[in-house]
Amino acid sequence: MGLKNPAEQAVILLRSRLCNPNFIFTLFSDSPDSNYSKLKYIISSSVTESCNNSVLLLGPRGCGKLAVLELVLEDLLREFPDMISVIKLNGLLHSDDNCALKEIARQLCLEHQLAFSKMASSDENSQFLIAMLRECGLAHKTVLFVLDEFDLFAQGKQRLLYSLLDAMQSVTSQAVVIGVSCRLDADQLLEKRVRSRFSHRKLLFLPPSREDLQRLLEHALLLPSGSDLPHEFVANFNSKLLNIFADKMFKDIMDTVFNTDSTFKQVLTFLFSALCHLDLKRGFLSVENFKDALSNIQRQPKLECLKDCSILELYILVCMKRLEVREHETCNFNSIMKEYKSIHDSFQTTDYYARDVCRRAFEHLLQRELISFLDNRGHGHSIEFRPVKLLISWQELYQGLKSYGSCPAILYKLVERETTT
Repeated sequence: MGLKNPAEQAVILLRSRLCNPNFIFTLFSDSPDSNYSKLKYIISSSVTESCNNSVLLLGPRGCGKLAVLELVLEDLLREFPDMISVIKLNGLLHSDDNCALKEIARQLCLEHQLAFSKMASSDENSQFLIAMLRECGLAHKTVLFVLDEFDLFAQGKQRLLYSLLDAMQSVTSQAVVIGVSCRLDADQLLEKRVRSRFSHRKLLFLPPSREDLQRLLEHALLLPSGSDLPHEFVANFNSKLLNIFADKMFKDIMDTVFNTDSTFKQVLTFLFSALCHLDLKRGFLSVENFKDALSNIQRQPKLECLKDCSILELYILVCMKRLEVREHETCNFNSIMKEYKSIHDSFQTTDYYARDVCRRAFEHLLQRELISFLDNRGHGHSIEFRPVKLLISWQELYQGLKSYGSCPAILYKLVERETTT
């Protein structure tokens, strides 16, 4: 491969950091009040004291529930290599009770090098589960059941949850059930018989605070001094990065990210996108890189739709907006065509199409939901007379035309004129 320049090496290092949940969430594992410390204490005490337990990890998607859990499991498997067995299920795949019991039996057989029978019935798998919990308990081995998308297991008759929690009531069994869900009311979905066997321990995962966000930026992006990178490059890179962190424009960008979606997943996606915009010739991050990253991660479905529109469809949208600016209460296909003809007559544009072509473009805009009928009445009437409304704002239309590669100059001028007045 040859020697890489320092900028390439730095980008590889920083990307590997951002894609490694262990590195990211290790930053927040030191505090005794962190979810990492609490979860590790719950599970480790269950292992060392040979007791049963259950806990729910709740919080919005992207807040690190699974990442923290994996970090805890990795540490515990290192501390107690022969005392823990982990069974993982996902509600999207195993919410059916029969399927879940079969998957549990398969993983237990794989873990303990036993023969697994695909033809075993649900009752047989259930009996096998109870027997394995008893044997593991006698061997002082704790079985950890990780149920991702826990709320999906709480649908239907909840036979799996009841079987697990009921088996844990035995003196000989030794197990921990860990539910992971983005629904904060997941425990309220449980039936009475299941809820009575649940320990009601819950850990709430929230998006990082602004202070945590600042720590995360420094932890993820500052280069380590003890790396293989040249010392002078590392010093310059970190110095420029700290100057960026203090820049007002950068703070405004981070405020936008924080106010839009401040979850760990979104912030890490934003930082990864900024690294992708780094100029390898310059070798350093800039505020412009973060600005470009912000525009990439912001969801703008209407602007994406505009990119696929034809020139004629753009004309129709501009005509509708001009009619709206003139405070026309309603408009329909006929009034739009009059405005379209008025623009052609005034500026003698070359982009003039037959009425049938315009009608097909009009119907296409309805299908893409950039425009819609004003109400559901008039299904029996011709499409040309039914009132319609615009579903895209003036700012979105203006921005979409600016980014449209082959936007006619006259069309852009019409939009610009309305924007500045």
